[in-house]
Amino acid sequence: MKVYSPSQILAERGPRAQAMGNLYHTHHLLPNQCSSLVVQTTDAPLPQVWSMVRRFDRPQSYKRFVRGCTLRRGKGGVGSVREVNIVSGLPAEISLERLDKLDDDLHVMRFTVIGGDHRLANYHSTLTLHEDEEDGVRKTVVMESYVVDVPGGNSAGETCYFANTIIGFNLKALAAVTETMALKANIPSGF
Repeated sequence: MKVYSPSQILAERGPRAQAMGNLYHTHHLLPNQCSSLVVQTTDAPLPQVWSMVRRFDRPQSYKRFVRGCTLRRGKGGVGSVREVNIVSGLPAEISLERLDKLDDDLHVMRFTVIGGDHRLANYHSTLTLHEDEEDGVRKTVVMESYVVDVPGGNSAGETCYFANTIIGFNLKALAAVTETMALKANIPSGF
């Protein structure tokens, strides 16, 4: 899997994605950091997708590598801290994460990993949603970018490959869950 920079990915996605990318997914990196962007399109309506993403206290509702989550501080708003329990088989058991931004109007969420037993130091995630058209049909586009320190003994490519794989699985699961919800609610494709 080749890792592309956010600007390379956005160049292929059209003007709306490029605008969102320029606003929220352009990061300044230190020499020991790497960054990437993962994009997933879903047939579910944006409000439905956002209703799942914005629940800082319930990442396990679509993140398949999360076994459970407990709020350690706050009630799920900005400044809240969650303890995420990771499923076995991954090189971590716990991640402590702080919610830095939650904008229900612009559909933007940012969080920072502030602790845990993993190697993702200084991990900052930005997730945005927007509507777009694909082949004349309305879709919801989910974009998640991150900045993270490259751990000693690993390359930037290896670090991005690992993070992109986890995020890719999470966003595919989000699409599957929300599309199933839309079908059950009788919301037609292309809403």
